[in-house]
Amino acid sequence: MNKTQKITIAVMALIGLLLAALMLMPRRGAGPDAQAAPAAREAQSGQAGQAEHAEQDGHADAQPDKIALDDTQAKAAGIVLAVAAPARIDVAVTLPGEIRFNEDRTAHVVPKLAGVVTSVRAELGQNVRRGQVLAVIASSALSEQRSELLSAERRLALATTTFERERRLWQDRISAEQDYLQARQAQSEAEIALRNARQKLDAIGAGAGVGATAGGAQLNRLELRAPFDGVVMEKHLALGEAVKEDAAVFTISDLSTVWAEIAVPPRDLALVRVGQTVLVKASAFDAQASGRITYVGALLGEQTRTAKARVALANPDRAWRPGLFVSVDVPSGRAAANAASATAGDGAVAVAVAADAIQTVDGKPVVFVKQAGGFRAQPVTPGRSDGKLTEIVQGLPAGARYAAAGSFVLKAELGKDGAEHAH
Repeated sequence: MNKTQKITIAVMALIGLLLAALMLMPRRGAGPDAQAAPAAREAQSGQAGQAEHAEQDGHADAQPDKIALDDTQAKAAGIVLAVAAPARIDVAVTLPGEIRFNEDRTAHVVPKLAGVVTSVRAELGQNVRRGQVLAVIASSALSEQRSELLSAERRLALATTTFERERRLWQDRISAEQDYLQARQAQSEAEIALRNARQKLDAIGAGAGVGATAGGAQLNRLELRAPFDGVVMEKHLALGEAVKEDAAVFTISDLSTVWAEIAVPPRDLALVRVGQTVLVKASAFDAQASGRITYVGALLGEQTRTAKARVALANPDRAWRPGLFVSVDVPSGRAAANAASATAGDGAVAVAVAADAIQTVDGKPVVFVKQAGGFRAQPVTPGRSDGKLTEIVQGLPAGARYAAAGSFVLKAELGKDGAEHAH
């Protein structure tokens, strides 16, 4: 190797050393900074974590069931405060019904003897008095029965005369006692025949005025009379028409009292009792009246699977017309939502709030209770309710102030707060 080559190799080696030194110099200078950077990043991460935990703690401290609302805002929102207090709640079960005739004061007038109509004196819808003549029928069967009565009267008169004569003769020892006894027996038989003829006529309502028919011209006259004061509800005869003995030619009903017939499902049978006072309301117009339950059926209908009950209802103005649909409110002592709720008496509850005050939040009933700076959603257990007041079985003491009206506004605000916290 010559001298030039050696110099070249030495220069190249020197250049390599210089390059190596230059490469190593930045690595050594960056050592402290490299060690400090992870620490700084860890510190920043810790601060961020602390901030996140602080934010989470702040959310945990905020109670989502509280609503910040001052008195001015509450008044502007239409919120009205009230105090929870004892009250009387009369719960009623509403049952469907229909006005019907009072069957105890409804009669179907039948002739009881066949004949031909000779006169009609009552019209449909007419008010009639007891004993008033509704129609007149000519009946041959009646003529025969009255003839039998007249004959019995004549036979009794003759038997009585004969008996008196035989009694005097026997007392004067002129005739035998046997003739006297036979005359007395004939008189007794004549009296029985006369009594029988009268009872036949009384059974068909034609016993009165028989003496006036002794001339024979009116023996077939059958008068149909009203059995009591009432209204002619049905009429099924006309002048000259032949009617049968069992035809219902008139229907008379006393509308001063009517029945409200109600359908009682099996679950409510224990609530409906004879003698109970109920409230009957008309479905077609604004009218209501109190009445008493007079009958509760012991059987369920095959088609409806309900039992029938009847309410006697006074109808002095005849406003309750048969066929009118009604609803009947039957007082109930059971709680609507909690049958085991304890009460101080029939209908008396220890704590009650307005029915509109109860709202449902997350599937649970709550009442918004007034507190400093706003309201709080207080979970409660409701009991019986009459639509205006609701019993609070648990969750709210007597004397607590709550939002009686406008509670839906508080529920809406509570929903907004919950949505913001979720974000």
